[in-house]
Amino acid sequence: MANAMCNPKDPAMKTNVGGIDKVLRIVAGLALLSLIFILEGNARWWGLIGIVPLLTGSLGWCPLYTPFGISTCQAKK
Repeated sequence: MANAMCNPKDPAMKTNVGGIDKVLRIVAGLALLSLIFILEGNARWWGLIGIVPLLTGSLGWCPLYTPFGISTCQAKK
């Protein structure tokens, strides 16, 4: 099923984040978002940066991978 989501022929936002990369991004995003509840004062708002990896992991598309042609999706055999 993961290969169906990593179709290189998708027209608009080609999926370029796959497998373990997705899991790591989502975990990192949630960990960063948890800083909102852990830290105090203005430092806690740095936790909002966790939205970026959480969204890129959930969507399966990273805008920074696109110009460099990077894809962590598994190649079809």
